[in-house]
Amino acid sequence: MTNLFYDLHIHSCLSPCGDDDMTPANIAGMAAIKGLDVVALTDHNTCRNCGPFMKAAAEYGLLAIPGMELTTMEEIHAVCLFPDLDAALRFDEYVYSRLQKIPNRTDIFGNQFIYGDDDRIIGTEPYFLTNATDISFDEVWDLAADYGGVMFPAHLDKTTTSLISNLGFIPEGSRFAAAEIKDLSNLHRLRREHPYLEHCRIISDSDAHYLGDIHEAELTIPLEERTPQALLDYLSGA
Repeated sequence: MTNLFYDLHIHSCLSPCGDDDMTPANIAGMAAIKGLDVVALTDHNTCRNCGPFMKAAAEYGLLAIPGMELTTMEEIHAVCLFPDLDAALRFDEYVYSRLQKIPNRTDIFGNQFIYGDDDRIIGTEPYFLTNATDISFDEVWDLAADYGGVMFPAHLDKTTTSLISNLGFIPEGSRFAAAEIKDLSNLHRLRREHPYLEHCRIISDSDAHYLGDIHEAELTIPLEERTPQALLDYLSGA
């Protein structure tokens, strides 16, 4: 068993709310400086900066996981992680086909920069990526699994865009085996109010939109081996 320092919810400058300094290489470099072992890039409704991020992370010896923070039709945020870049990009294509196509207003929401391997801008996304898709929360577990991935609800203790804030309850028949809580001091209250969480593996990520907000090397996750699949197995309750 290996205990790895982690941060599994980070946004690049492709997310409109992500700072322009959140380039793939900058994120990888900051994660290395902070002493993390495993990191995931999870932009809103897209995986298109994951390739250059994974390449940069490999140069620092980091275990890099491609992912996405999906917005459901209920405006619930769910983090989806994948075993490899190919699976993530195929998932990206599918999600993009179900995204509401509203033009991005850079003057209001911010830039949406797509990067290449050399950490140079190669394009921009014209549609506002934080919009809801027409995918329901109930679909996400099976949908991620169809691409070899796993999902967990994001920032359950947040007062907006979380499963609990938007629905008020955890739906009967939910299958997720891990859940993210931003402030771990809320854990006991949430478990008391939502007994489903007693059986979940709880993680806490930065949801960083700025380089300085990426987690320090404080929280660890126990894995059987240092591989993407071992992480996905852990988060799926295997």
